[in-house]
Amino acid sequence: MKPFFSQLSLSRQFLWVSFPILLGATLTMGWWVGRQVQDSVVHRIGSVTALYVDSFIAPHIQSLGNQTDLTPHDLEMLNADLNGTPLGQKIVALKIWRKDGTVLFSTDASVIGKKFPIDDGLAQALTGQIFSEISERSDDQQQAHGQVLARLIETYTPLHADRTGEVMAAAEFYVKPDDVDRETRAAQRRSWRVVAGTMLALYLGLFLVVRRGSRTIDEQQAELGDKVRQLTALNAQNLQLQARVISAAERATAVNENFLQRVSADIHDGPGQDLGFALMQLKNLGDQSLADGDRAHEAWGKGLAPARAAVASALNDLRAMSANIELPDIASLGACDIAARVVRDFQAKTGAQVALQAAAPDVNVSYRVKVALYRVLQESLANTLRHAQGKDVRVLLTGDSLRLTLEVSDQGPGFDPREAAKKGRLGLHGMRQRIEVLGGTFEVQTAEGAGTLIRVVLPLIQDQHDSQ
Repeated sequence: MKPFFSQLSLSRQFLWVSFPILLGATLTMGWWVGRQVQDSVVHRIGSVTALYVDSFIAPHIQSLGNQTDLTPHDLEMLNADLNGTPLGQKIVALKIWRKDGTVLFSTDASVIGKKFPIDDGLAQALTGQIFSEISERSDDQQQAHGQVLARLIETYTPLHADRTGEVMAAAEFYVKPDDVDRETRAAQRRSWRVVAGTMLALYLGLFLVVRRGSRTIDEQQAELGDKVRQLTALNAQNLQLQARVISAAERATAVNENFLQRVSADIHDGPGQDLGFALMQLKNLGDQSLADGDRAHEAWGKGLAPARAAVASALNDLRAMSANIELPDIASLGACDIAARVVRDFQAKTGAQVALQAAAPDVNVSYRVKVALYRVLQESLANTLRHAQGKDVRVLLTGDSLRLTLEVSDQGPGFDPREAAKKGRLGLHGMRQRIEVLGGTFEVQTAEGAGTLIRVVLPLIQDQHDSQ
């Protein structure tokens, strides 16, 4: 049984696969846009607040141009600005750093005068740049760093000399991130809506395209299924027709062989018997005429001699024709035995020499293949005697479990196949039909003055139509 996913159409598979991907991409892009907005808002608020702080704090540290510490008056003014002023409402905590990392002023009086390592934000501020970020710290980190709340906007801003613009110190201050969080959430909502709308439109567009393609594929698959079913039905009909053709070919072979046997018997029992009786009577008349000694009878006896010879020749021809027409009992013989039988009979009748090499395996050969092998080899050898005078005739029979290959060659004068086709030689045509009706191949290789090779390939078909 197919898995659930593979049973779905292409469009539904697209829905299942693409929706989580697009949803994840939407959330990721919304989060990324929110972070970018948050960083932008943090830097903007940090920069604005830094300018605000610089405008309030810088006037109270100008004494650092002449000394290393702030005067008590400067400290008093700083405390006054942080208590009950707009600056104090914005800033949660404030430190003023000297360039060597010493705290000159702090809302936490316990760290004033202490020296700390210069971190990245302070180092950036001392070079004249503003550094701002969201600072999130644990309880221990809050105490170590002097951060009042767990989450604040931490900003470092340079403090400049009024006349020269030189960085005299740096201010570290913290403000609450309420404005940042509010703007960030609003920006994230806007970005998510835009991204979600864009993704949804893209998703629907792709879905429509995939759905159209899916329907096209489904329709083509249905058409293909119909064609496959039609081809399957046609193939079944072809197999039935092939079986009927094979059966008809077998019956035709059997009928033809039975007909030839009847013709052979009729020749033997009819004209053969009559010619034999006539030959015997002519012999008796001749012998009697010679015995009487009369000149007329003697002449009569001598005149009968040519008639006797002609009748004897006709009788021999009829007997040879009858023997060739009649098919011997080959049902129990193998392919090699059949080839040996045909070659032996041919040599006995003609006196010609044939080189036989039979190396076919001992496999079960159907009766109609045996008949075809016998008749084709018989006709091929007769052709070598008729057209090549039996010159250097060779027979090669090979095969395996699937097919038999028969080759009959001679070194006779050969012939032009095109001229032979025009003359309509019945021997070659009959052999080709006998082989091709069994699904085999029949090939003649010849040329004038180059001999002739007949190659036959017979498939070893085994089915319910095999007889004997």
